[in-house]
Amino acid sequence: MKVNDKYLNFYYETMGEIDEPVIDPKKTALLLVDLQNEFVLRDFGEALEYKAAGEWDRWIPFHDRLDNIVVPNNKKLLNFFRANKMAVTYGRIACLREDGEDRSPVQKSEGWNNMLMPVDSYSAQMIDELAPMKNEIVVNKTTDSVCNGTNYLTLLRFMGIETVVVTGIVTDQCVACTVRDLADAGLKVICVEDACAAGSMELHDAELKIMNVIYCNVMSTDDTIQLISRNLQ
Repeated sequence: MKVNDKYLNFYYETMGEIDEPVIDPKKTALLLVDLQNEFVLRDFGEALEYKAAGEWDRWIPFHDRLDNIVVPNNKKLLNFFRANKMAVTYGRIACLREDGEDRSPVQKSEGWNNMLMPVDSYSAQMIDELAPMKNEIVVNKTTDSVCNGTNYLTLLRFMGIETVVVTGIVTDQCVACTVRDLADAGLKVICVEDACAAGSMELHDAELKIMNVIYCNVMSTDDTIQLISRNLQ
């Protein structure tokens, strides 16, 4: 399998082709990260804060990517996994206490990462288009990584999952932390480049280039579906 030149980093630029990931659909899970009302909606949450602060213009490309590319591709992946009775999981930022005292120090820090989203709040819910269905697992995190501070890895082990297809926001923070933790835990990881977004395309592309091959296989939505489809029985 040829590595996408766009995401070919220094360490692997002389490798040529790499082996195609060996996928067992029955042991593969989809993981959607932080595609929540707080971050995705244009008329709620962070978007309103940006507008009030006069910063909205620089966030428009991010929201355009979410609306036009990321959300539709996540829906496409969800439909594919559900149609083939494959595992669907979610990781979301949500604290158990109203005052957020159970959040990690990172999520209590000043600035953009200071997020207070109680578990039952509208802010914390996944957007309607990507809402979980019955029997789909949702883990609540007060850390950036879905794995760190939750029982997600334990659940994957109990379910016999070997490969995780990761999507969501933001590429260079919660998605990247999760991908690395999954890889370190011994799981195969596919990060779907056109189902993720960062604050800027520069950050998005840079993070995927860093992670590709060593921590995950960076693939498109269509290539991911085609890869899994070749292994369906």
